[in-house]
Amino acid sequence: MLNFTKFERISPEKRDVLLRLKDYDEVYQVFGKQRAKEQADRCMQCGDPYCHTGCPLGNFIPAWLKQTATKNPDLAFALSNETSPFPEILGRICPQDVLCEGACSLNTGHGAISIGAVETHVSEAAFERGLKPTFSNNKKEEKIAIIGSGPAGISAATFLLRKGYQVEMFERADRAGGLLMYGIPGFKLDKTTIDRRVNWLLEAGMKLHLNCEIGKDKSAKELEEEFDSIFIGIGATASRYAGIEGEKSSNVHLAINFLTGIQKRNLGNNNVNFVDVKDKRVVVIGGGDTAMDCVRSSVREGASSVKCLYRRNETNMPGSKKEVVNSKEEGVEFVFNVSPKAIKTDGELALGVELLTTSMSEPDASGRQKVVINEGSEYLEEADIIIFALGFSPEAPAFLNDLNVETNSWGGIEINKSFQTSNNKVYAGGDCERGAHLAVTAAADGRDAARAIIKTLA
Repeated sequence: MLNFTKFERISPEKRDVLLRLKDYDEVYQVFGKQRAKEQADRCMQCGDPYCHTGCPLGNFIPAWLKQTATKNPDLAFALSNETSPFPEILGRICPQDVLCEGACSLNTGHGAISIGAVETHVSEAAFERGLKPTFSNNKKEEKIAIIGSGPAGISAATFLLRKGYQVEMFERADRAGGLLMYGIPGFKLDKTTIDRRVNWLLEAGMKLHLNCEIGKDKSAKELEEEFDSIFIGIGATASRYAGIEGEKSSNVHLAINFLTGIQKRNLGNNNVNFVDVKDKRVVVIGGGDTAMDCVRSSVREGASSVKCLYRRNETNMPGSKKEVVNSKEEGVEFVFNVSPKAIKTDGELALGVELLTTSMSEPDASGRQKVVINEGSEYLEEADIIIFALGFSPEAPAFLNDLNVETNSWGGIEINKSFQTSNNKVYAGGDCERGAHLAVTAAADGRDAARAIIKTLA
């Protein structure tokens, strides 16, 4: 250990940009055994590891780094899976630069350890050796229903099945995975990786009901009568418009519809209506990871030009920095410090975005800079396709009323410290409770809610 002066930080290799633009295969390659060992060997084994506290799951990062460095891969795999429901997925999609790696003690001088890449390697190498997650063989009588099969739902199911509880999952879509399946493009997360985890849950005894919408295909009251507890992990799927004139034009689209349509087509659904951007000028409004997913997908779909419009400067972009780098490599143009004023239209068709330039104020007490509109700075950014990637809000489906589950002013489900809703039998976690956030925070909520359910039923 402590070889951070001997080995420099190395990120996973990326596929050649000209090759990766031809498909939706994953861009990053999984570390080999030697590279993973070298990176793990850089760990200083801090007495108070910041990487651990920087992880929403509180993963035992230094512990499994040490086992990787000292050639005990089976123990590294066990430690990695102890706190995380799907480390090989989160190793791929977490914004490590602002979480564990951002908190790494080496980050300010020698370069953070490539924690996410080692995390992915630990699991993938274990799977190649025939290892897989373990679940309890001591089955309990209590039954738990999980509504939603996204990160929070899969996480809750994982930790409940580990304790032997009977789990049934209800998903309104045609495939399990939620955000992981339809919200994240394949070039960041291959969908077979999700299917593999779900299949292990099915092997452990979970029952999965697809194309089953609660309140429509099965009543909430039936769930309440049939199950001992219910966990709601339906995410935040209501997309946001900008609230400007012309935004409902026929060639203006929401990010989730754009991304979902492409993913369904890529999975073999020939009947889906997806947004065709081939040979078109595409403008994406937003600066988070969803916006990066949209611009990078647009390039792969053959758009003639792709621009990302963001109201702040590059330093203040909320998404992962590596996604911005990848987007630039793939030919995306960024236009910073612009704010949409209106969509210019010709009848039902949008012709472009009327923009105002912006400036950044001096930092406030929290260090945050505010956006200042430069009045009289209007100009038109012409476009054939406009995509809003302005985030998501929780939905408040009618079945919440049937379960007497209270929501707050913005539609989020109200819970207590034990993840219980106003109905003591019903728990919730993830984006439907906290608002749109990260897959890893949803996974943490699902795990902690499962633990609360177990404590109540024990």
